[in-house]
Amino acid sequence: QVQLQESGPGLVKPSQTLSLTCTVSGGSITTNYYYWSWIRQPPGKGLEWMGAIAYSGSTYYSPSLKSRTSISRDTSKNQFTLQLSSVTPEDTAVYYCARDATGWGPYDYWGQGTQVTVSS
Repeated sequence: QVQLQESGPGLVKPSQTLSLTCTVSGGSITTNYYYWSWIRQPPGKGLEWMGAIAYSGSTYYSPSLKSRTSISRDTSKNQFTLQLSSVTPEDTAVYYCARDATGWGPYDYWGQGTQVTVSS
């Protein structure tokens, strides 16, 4: 059973960089041919795919967030990390990490989600 767990600060100040880590257990993030995504849901809105890192280490980003987003991984810890720079209150959301086998869903495993609020 694969499990994903998000961790990171729940409050970030405007203009700072949001950093979240997803720790994976029960499976390796380097296993062919899985993709590991970050997805968020602002209050009252739908899910938004932000980007992903593949089993190979290749990264993919949403065009609307690409200039502010970076996804990396630490294979020794079986973790992958999201960094979102220059945050504004519009980046307030529940952030999820998830796994899929195609790069575009459907997602078979999700983390429980973590609330991030951007506020001074």
